[in-house]
Amino acid sequence: MEHALSPATLAELRRPRPYPAVSVLTPTHRRRPDNAQDAVRLRNVVAEAKKQLEADPAVTRERRLDVVEQLDQALAEVDLAHTEDGLAIFAAPGEHQVWTLARSVPERVVLSDTFLTRNLVAAHAAQRPFWVLSLSADHVTLWNGGTDRVTQHHGDGFPMTRDRENFDAERQERIGDQPSIFRDEDTRHFLREADSAMSAVLRERPRTLYVTGETAALSLVDEIGTVTKDAEHLSHGGLAQATPEAVWQAIRPLVDAHDRKTADGVAEELENARGRKEFAAGLDELWRSATEGRVRLLAVEENYRATVRDDGDHLVPAESGDLDAREDIVDEIVEQCLETGAEVRFLADGALTDADRIAGVLRY
Repeated sequence: MEHALSPATLAELRRPRPYPAVSVLTPTHRRRPDNAQDAVRLRNVVAEAKKQLEADPAVTRERRLDVVEQLDQALAEVDLAHTEDGLAIFAAPGEHQVWTLARSVPERVVLSDTFLTRNLVAAHAAQRPFWVLSLSADHVTLWNGGTDRVTQHHGDGFPMTRDRENFDAERQERIGDQPSIFRDEDTRHFLREADSAMSAVLRERPRTLYVTGETAALSLVDEIGTVTKDAEHLSHGGLAQATPEAVWQAIRPLVDAHDRKTADGVAEELENARGRKEFAAGLDELWRSATEGRVRLLAVEENYRATVRDDGDHLVPAESGDLDAREDIVDEIVEQCLETGAEVRFLADGALTDADRIAGVLRY
């Protein structure tokens, strides 16, 4: 199952497909007893997708059989023991993908010529992704961080391992102490390469970066680095070859502090926007401003969900399953804001009670 959503991956997901491109979404659960229902619910929603394919006169028999086969393959790949809060299956002629989401989604089946990506985009934004670069003299690991975990990133040159032939441990022992390793020219070259590789990653997928390592390693990378010297540092050795859980526990206090600082900054920006008459709040106002591309900063409470119907002038509350109901209007607003270059921040529940749980700073 897929976990990392890069701009290139998102662009690929959004490109038009031969009809029908099928999107199947269903909520899932991380723990018992709630997850006991997930298997049956997933089979039922996939069965509904097949039923819609059968009933659609625009779908030829050949294409229907192709997409049904893709759905079956996707269903076989789902690992319900490692799901999060939602699941998205995308299937089209000749292809399928399975995405696990750290944000609940409404159960739905959509047949179109593109995949339904807004829930995926909103879940990715809500996860507040970050990078952790863990350094040692002979090993560099890049960790992909999210709401409550890190996973090792494989690709873009990572993990990096120094050629042992060029790593003279006996010579380092003769020099005398561990910090001297980081005065060695080969070590400097090795960590400079790591900094360059990290720079390339950040150009493609910009995120908050944390760098870990022994004090001597951090001092060296500050001296020779470009992107790493501007990152937040954690003096903690051994994480380059640690378990994901060990890395998460070590980095978590920094992440929590960063989230608190971000929340304080967002609150200040919203308050300042009120004084400048550049403030918007509530679904109705934010939806209108988002579609006009006027939102510069969007703030949303983490677990805010709403089902609405557009009556022509306003968004009004609706029941799930109602005709013309928009079951994921919050995720629609999030995706629209990101599409127009807005910054999107998810805050703790209760942080925006005076703004109907969603607020924004407008460009004009």
